[in-house]
Amino acid sequence: MTKWPGRSRVSWLSTGDDHDPGPAIRDRARVRGAIGESAGLVLVLAVLVALFSMTSDHFLSRVTFTTLANQLPALAVIVVGMTLVLIAGGIDLSVGSVMALGAAVLGVTLTRWHWPVPLALAACVGVGVLAGLVNGLVTVRWSIPSFIVTLGMLEVARGGAYVATDSRSVFVGSALDGVGAPLSGLGVSPAFLMAVLLVVAGQVLLTRTVFGRYLVAIGTNREAVRLSGIATAPVEVAVFTLSGALAGLAGIFHVAYLESVDPNAGIGLELSAIAAVVIGGTSLMGGDGAIGGTLIGALCLDGVAGTVLTVIGIPGLTPVPWQQTVFVFLAAMACALVVNDVELDAYLAESTLIPLDRQLRLASLVIKSVPSLARLGHQLRGQAAAALSFEAHTTTTHATAPPKAGW
Repeated sequence: MTKWPGRSRVSWLSTGDDHDPGPAIRDRARVRGAIGESAGLVLVLAVLVALFSMTSDHFLSRVTFTTLANQLPALAVIVVGMTLVLIAGGIDLSVGSVMALGAAVLGVTLTRWHWPVPLALAACVGVGVLAGLVNGLVTVRWSIPSFIVTLGMLEVARGGAYVATDSRSVFVGSALDGVGAPLSGLGVSPAFLMAVLLVVAGQVLLTRTVFGRYLVAIGTNREAVRLSGIATAPVEVAVFTLSGALAGLAGIFHVAYLESVDPNAGIGLELSAIAAVVIGGTSLMGGDGAIGGTLIGALCLDGVAGTVLTVIGIPGLTPVPWQQTVFVFLAAMACALVVNDVELDAYLAESTLIPLDRQLRLASLVIKSVPSLARLGHQLRGQAAAALSFEAHTTTTHATAPPKAGW
């Protein structure tokens, strides 16, 4: 039994001895496997949409989906870079902070230094490239785990964002309407269209180029790749640099969507990206993954689920961030389902069937959790209403009370 490398694991059966079935058969098998896993994730997404549509009367509407499409580009481009890094056997925890730093540089160059928009956009992406290059060089040159290196960059970039903006929001107005403003007739922004093109380009890069094959090989067995005569260091540095560049581009999309710079933007975004990538089928151990599945994972976790928590009334903007709490719980639950299922991974490694089991089990888990989420939403909404009522009552009392003597 011979296993051929690729996104899908296929067992070839022969009548006596092993033989190469030919590139055409291998390509068809890879396409069938990719379609099978994508179909499983699309099924999960459809189940989420159907269930949440029953939870809220306002969810299934054009406004909801255009809003979702316009707020998704920043996360979409970040998960592309995160997928490539994880496939190569690394991890990048700095993407959220690098996005915030790039956005801060963009805001400063536009509002204080009055740079032309193209030059300011180039500076934003350049900051991401520099941060990613430092991550890659330090990781490769000193053989420090990428977890430690990017964790340090997370703090450095976040501090840089605070310094650049003086820890205050920076309003940029309509300077980036050409990127973030919805197109008339379509309802989606150019940023969304660019994000879709980048997802397609990332999938082509991973599956149709030598660079993509090197990433898969390095993530599978880095030492074997090195002993075969392939220089792994340039590939690893390049993938971290690409991840940083995409984080800088995400900063542009974020500023274009909000029309302002927030130095606190992107806190926890790296966890959202990793959860979406894992749900999309990418292995945390490296050597296996697909960008198409990652995008659907982002839609399932942060897109549809995050939107519905707002639509059904869970207060995301109250002093107690219940929405973030529920989201982190869902992300941890999904990661535990995928990462700890050792027996299922072993089965998929030898199975000749289309591997839909993982996605179907995730769909079953989501279905079982929806009633609990609905009850939690009603409870939290009641608590928030009570808290706001108490705060309004306290404010009214202080406003109408007579001043004390000596004031």
